Amino acid sequence: MTSVDNVDEYITKHDKWSDQLKELRSIFHRTELLEEIKWGSPTYTLNGKLVAGIAAFKNHYALWFHQGVFLKDQANKLHNAQEGKTKALRQWKFVAGDTIDSDLVLDYIQESIENCIAGKEIKPERKKGVSIPPFLNNAFKKDVNFKSAFENLTPGKQREYAAYISEAKRDATKESRLQKIVPMVKSGVGLNDKYKNC
Repeated sequence: MTSVDNVDEYITKHDKWSDQLKELRSIFHRTELLEEIKWGSPTYTLNGKLVAGIAAFKNHYALWFHQGVFLKDQANKLHNAQEGKTKALRQWKFVAGDTIDSDLVLDYIQESIENCIAGKEIKPERKKGVSIPPFLNNAFKKDVNFKSAFENLTPGKQREYAAYISEAKRDATKESRLQKIVPMVKSGVGLNDKYKNC
């Protein structure tokens, strides 16, 4: 995953969709939202609260509404990108050939702003602690630097690695997975970082 420092850089990096991203960005600039880069993508906030964002992928580009579950969605544009998992976030997906209706997009953004001001939000459930599989615990005992680096990772990254090891059925598979992740953990990289914001 390559990081970007600003929205111009993000748009340049995603040249396949650069015209569309510029058009969406110009709509956001008609609002009072603050433009930032969060998690490697353009994000728009109000008083520190996440409201919406834009993202580009290989085969589509999208608008994200962080509390999109509260939008009326009268034009039936939104969907849950991870049904059963995502509670508040909603995505408006565009593919090649789609037209951006700037007035409609602005209506959705304005409604999101109004919902934010009204305090409508579903807060993410925070998982407590990380369950460390015995195989990983044994590896920590053999390599204190590995253990220390693991403890410095975010809980989410720790959970990804713990699940990766525990999902392996055979000890040989666990060992080969362990050999793969040790340098990643020591460099502070998450297991799935390379897939994010692609």
